[in-house]
Amino acid sequence: MGFNPLFLYGGVGLGKTHLMHAIAHDYQARHPSAQVLYLSAEQFMYRFVQALRESSIMDFKSMFRNVNMLMVDDVQFIAGKDSTQEEFFHTFNALVDQGKQIVISADRAPAEIKGLEERIKSRLSCGLIVDLHPTTYELRLGILQSKTQGFRAQQPDLEIGAGVLEFLAHRITTNVRVLEGALQRLFAHASLLRREITLEVAQECLADILRTNDRKINIDDIQRKVAEHYNIRLADMMGPKRARNVARPRQIAMYLSKQLTSRSLPEIGRRFGGRDHTTIMHGVRKIEELLVEDSAMVEDIAVLKRMLEA
Repeated sequence: MGFNPLFLYGGVGLGKTHLMHAIAHDYQARHPSAQVLYLSAEQFMYRFVQALRESSIMDFKSMFRNVNMLMVDDVQFIAGKDSTQEEFFHTFNALVDQGKQIVISADRAPAEIKGLEERIKSRLSCGLIVDLHPTTYELRLGILQSKTQGFRAQQPDLEIGAGVLEFLAHRITTNVRVLEGALQRLFAHASLLRREITLEVAQECLADILRTNDRKINIDDIQRKVAEHYNIRLADMMGPKRARNVARPRQIAMYLSKQLTSRSLPEIGRRFGGRDHTTIMHGVRKIEELLVEDSAMVEDIAVLKRMLEA
């Protein structure tokens, strides 16, 4: 694999666990005799506590240290659990020293996991860190088309109206699990009532899901989109760099955070590397001034708003 550890992070429903299972299957296919151990951080903690209680800590250590690949899901759950972190650290070091592969997932980057020891953060950061972004419209539509084909194979008389899948892919953006669940509900509804799934049926049947999935723009989305648009690193937006090619996009992201979210200036400041609220105010004012005199800025802001509200 080449990267040790491989650290995957992203929000709920972005496919971390699916991806870990795929990595495990691929590794096992290429190394049939290899031992792969996959478990959640909670299971790691539970087994460790059980071993302490039953005085079988040596069995616990040998079980983990004899594997070829260790996969730990949702590692943020060991944050704040001192003795579990200690054992995790030693297990991690022992495996890396033996050249064994470690794959870890969490809901945020190592540096952002509160209550996680600095030495563990450092260890987790020394391999490859992969940020799993929310799905694109094309990917969501592809998932829906694939699921619909599978369902049609079982129920050939299923009828789904034009534009329904496109509508779902556009409206349910936060979570693949919710997207798949919505489609499943539509299929069940259509089977029971023996009716075509039209756009109206979808809106009526999924009203609650559509309401909760109405696009809520957050500061993370804004920072990511602005960084991509201006081709700068996300880390630079939070960092101290003052070069104009970084400072201006940073101010644009501050302006959009003020315009498109309900966050206060101090809260926005915290999300921009702990900046003071007066810095945010200055950045917002600067962009407001430029919008009066700079047509290119007007166009940029319009494009970014369209991207964020899509």
